[in-house]
Amino acid sequence: MDAEVVIEVHQVSTRFGEHVVHSGLDLTVRRAEIFALVGGSGSGKSTLMRQMVFLQQPDTGTIRVLGVDLQQLGDDPAPALALRQRWGVMFQHGGLFGSMTVKENIGLPLREHSDLPDALIDHIAAAKLALTGLAPEVGALYPAELSGGMMKRASLARALALDPELLFLDEPTAGLDPVSAGGVDELVRTLRGLFGLTIVVVTHDLDFLWQLADRVAVLAEGKVQGVGSMAELAQMNHPGIRHFFDGPRTRAAQQAADRQPPRRQANTDSEAASKPK
Repeated sequence: MDAEVVIEVHQVSTRFGEHVVHSGLDLTVRRAEIFALVGGSGSGKSTLMRQMVFLQQPDTGTIRVLGVDLQQLGDDPAPALALRQRWGVMFQHGGLFGSMTVKENIGLPLREHSDLPDALIDHIAAAKLALTGLAPEVGALYPAELSGGMMKRASLARALALDPELLFLDEPTAGLDPVSAGGVDELVRTLRGLFGLTIVVVTHDLDFLWQLADRVAVLAEGKVQGVGSMAELAQMNHPGIRHFFDGPRTRAAQQAADRQPPRRQANTDSEAASKPK
């Protein structure tokens, strides 16, 4: 039986003036998988992620997230707010508030969307900080005092504040050195394994794609030109797909992935069952 569909995009079309970004685009994301969106500049991958998190609406088509048709939410903000609390977003440049400490940034979603006392929120924020591998003293720092890798982890800790079942990661390793990028990769792998999270990623990181992504969707010419594992996509001949596989960097990333031990695929029953209620 097919895994539960968490996100369904059907016949989505998006235009900015005369520029067509999406033209009848279709894709599905399954529960507990790491699903990556890739494509050249202007292919619409970041726009599609913004539409998935209800920051932007397509011109036509439907997007269902966690069983909810986003286009049917209407003007009442309550249903949209309730849905947004079920997912977390890690923005490309962190998105942390510079006037707040890291701990205050992580606790902000809880202060806005719960009635928990401040002491408990601080405790939860510290736990999320530890979960992402940051030392307790990092919580007292301000975003400007963080390295790139620390910023990514702190942003991810905030995205986890409300115990989401769905994570959106926008370029989680962009701008990081190889060691820091590898640490973020391992963290993403661990989070999916611990909590059965469904993770949607926009990335150009070839190592991430080869070593972590269960499935990858290649966007080009307004549509999804191919969906599958990187090994499956490597066998496809569409020109919108080939440029991801014909360069030396891609071959190096593929060879590195081949040297890794077999990666466990998403298990929709056991992984979901491991997520705390």
